[in-house]
Amino acid sequence: MKERQPIHPEREKQEILNAYRGLLRAHSSRDKEATRRIRKAFNVAVEAHKDMRRKSGEPYIYHPIAVARIAAEEIGLGTTSVICALLHDTVEDTDITLENIHSMFGPKVASIIDGLTKISGIFDATVSPQAENFRKMLLTLSDDVRVILIKLADRLHNMRTLSSMQQNKQLKIASETLYLYAPLAHRLGLYTIKSELEDLSLKYKEPSAWEEISQKLKKGKAVRQRFISRFILPIKRQLNNLNYIFEVKGRPKSVYSIWNKMRTKNVPFEEVYDLFAIRITLNVPVGAEKSECWKVYSIVTDYYKPNPDRLRDWISTPKGNGYESLHTTVMSPSGKWVEVQIRTRRMDEIAEKGYAAHWKYKTKGEKSQESGLDGWLARIRELLETSAENAIDFIDDFKMNLFTDEVYVFTPEGDLKTLPKGATALDFAFDIHTQVGQKCLGAKVNHRLMPLSHKLRSGDQVEIITSEKQSPKNDWLKFAITTKARNKIKSALKEEKKNIAAEGKEMLARKLKSLKANFNGENIDVLIRKYKTGSALELYFRIAKGNIDLKKLHKTNIAVKNGMISPVSEKKQQKNNSLEQIITRYNGTKDVLLIGDEYQKLDYTLALCCNPISGDDVFGFITVADGIKIHRATCPNATALMGNYAYRVLQAKWVSQSLKEFEASISFEGIDDLGLVNNITSVISAQQNINMKAISFESNDGIFSGKVRVLVHDTDHLDTLIVELKNVDGVHQVERLTEHL
Repeated sequence: MKERQPIHPEREKQEILNAYRGLLRAHSSRDKEATRRIRKAFNVAVEAHKDMRRKSGEPYIYHPIAVARIAAEEIGLGTTSVICALLHDTVEDTDITLENIHSMFGPKVASIIDGLTKISGIFDATVSPQAENFRKMLLTLSDDVRVILIKLADRLHNMRTLSSMQQNKQLKIASETLYLYAPLAHRLGLYTIKSELEDLSLKYKEPSAWEEISQKLKKGKAVRQRFISRFILPIKRQLNNLNYIFEVKGRPKSVYSIWNKMRTKNVPFEEVYDLFAIRITLNVPVGAEKSECWKVYSIVTDYYKPNPDRLRDWISTPKGNGYESLHTTVMSPSGKWVEVQIRTRRMDEIAEKGYAAHWKYKTKGEKSQESGLDGWLARIRELLETSAENAIDFIDDFKMNLFTDEVYVFTPEGDLKTLPKGATALDFAFDIHTQVGQKCLGAKVNHRLMPLSHKLRSGDQVEIITSEKQSPKNDWLKFAITTKARNKIKSALKEEKKNIAAEGKEMLARKLKSLKANFNGENIDVLIRKYKTGSALELYFRIAKGNIDLKKLHKTNIAVKNGMISPVSEKKQQKNNSLEQIITRYNGTKDVLLIGDEYQKLDYTLALCCNPISGDDVFGFITVADGIKIHRATCPNATALMGNYAYRVLQAKWVSQSLKEFEASISFEGIDDLGLVNNITSVISAQQNINMKAISFESNDGIFSGKVRVLVHDTDHLDTLIVELKNVDGVHQVERLTEHL
């Protein structure tokens, strides 16, 4: 990003006022009182941030104004949200306190600002500040979902202006966005914001892929427009003849979704057939929505043959995030499959603006607009009340409630229950009631007896069989997938563990008394370190279970003096796992990589999950026990690591092309032919002088596929080999594998 040129103070002041006026235009309310309150919040924010500037050099106040405008214009939030967006950074970054906010703007604004304020302070090395911040923000969800919506607006503007940040910061923020905020936007029904967050994350995480797809979409835009015009012409004529008020437009698939399909389906850009969807939006009364959408479906299928496997009816049964639409995929005259979406204006607004639009329609008293979002929010509130103490466990549980498809099952009385795809009979039991889940023995699915682990499908009718003698088992966690079920099972098991540990505590107290040692915190800490239990509860539990034999306690290396326990001989100094000491401890002599903000020469190991080689874009991750591990920037685990533990991520770059050899795996496929295997191995070993560690081939109906693990010096060496293999007659595709054979 180019540096911002110095601006005269008066001109800068005018720009800020122009931005503020743009915000007022975007805000739907023309009420004088609302405008007065927004002006007051604007003045407070301008004064609070007057000496602050963003990384780009522009006045900081541009950011809260932009966030407020996104909240008003793109999400459709009201006056209170605009005020909170303007003030969202004041408590964290300026001298203004929550008490000041409360006195100036009232308790509701103060509550929302509190939810938007990040946690400050020092965290233990095993805790993720990102996860803690996220949980803190979500805690206010039980009171006001606007906290999350404003936070998404804040994150969207940060992503739009990410170019002014350093590359390593870009990577961390983009990963966190992709890991948490894009799925959250999806779950709240904010399709447009979710797509933009994903596209911007990809832009900074994989810039070359983003650029390549963007350019191809741009080049093909005119061709797509002509195709769409021809395709929709007969449909538009018929709709006009029937006097429908409607809009038809082609919606291009997002760059991220195309990239994701290329990656998951292992196909090139040219083979992603659904690069766009055609959307028909009707203006009809709410009571006639369903029947009119099906009439339009009939018109579309009169002209084009539908694919029966690709019909999606989210009008009769809306998605859990409130999304309603009728989707079909039809064959065009040119032989291309085309997705057609049919919806009403109300459905379209909910699809674009999600929960805010859903809430607006619901307040009009239209019962038909009740959505699965209410149930989801209720489940999240329950999760927040019963969540694990570990913030990372909480985030894992929370993410299970985000990007999931649903199944629709029925109780014996015919009540409809919505569960995540993959949910089992046990999940259903806990969804009915906690007591039903804890006493669950089995289930009858469609009147047939099934085990608790049976996965449910849409349309199943489920009856739960219970017994007063039943209690939660540890292996239930292997097949329970809903957050509610897992948390209730963990809670019950923990309670049982506490009861068993109480017995172990009494046993230890008696033993220490016989040794004339005090039963106090200092002595318990010595035993926790000695037996490596991590906590007093675990120590007592293992004693009760017999895993720790107290009979041997006096024979081992402990001494008792004045009632205090101490080791007889000091062991090696215990590993210290702070960030600085891990770096110091693993400071070594390797010179292939430079690591950290100052690019030091530190010791490292290569991560097995992605097998980086010299020349790859990489980053370092500080583990608690194994020092620094090097991962590829495209590692499957990179997004989760950076999203949860950005503070333990280090910059890293290759600085020398040493003679060290790295293992890399590649796959290839093509048309089977006599001598093909010999030609491939000849290229690898003879022409490229590369050692092979493993090789495998198989042929099926004239198509062959193979994999080989080789030793190469760097990415250039590997790229040369891939190019040479592609030139072998009969070989159609060659690509590098993330995992080894």
